[in-house]
Amino acid sequence: MPLRDQIRSFILENFILEKPEDLKDDESLLEKGVMDSTGVLELVAFLESTYEIKVEDEELIPENLDSIKNIVCYLEKKLAEASGQRQEHAPAAFQS
Repeated sequence: MPLRDQIRSFILENFILEKPEDLKDDESLLEKGVMDSTGVLELVAFLESTYEIKVEDEELIPENLDSIKNIVCYLEKKLAEASGQRQEHAPAAFQS
């Protein structure tokens, strides 16, 4: 399942939306009232446990976590960074 669908599914399953079908990928989840500060923490816990990443305090900004589109872009960046770090630390036989 694509990242976008996984994130959207998490949001629809865990937060109350009047009309889930109207939620656009680039809409602010905070401004729309989908998430509050507690919801952001739930989202962060989901991202960290599901994708085995660490969301740093300085990364808790709307540009990273305020819309489905922003979350997916942030997550793709974090996963790429994590993948690069794993390759750097892998024995030479496992590096491509």
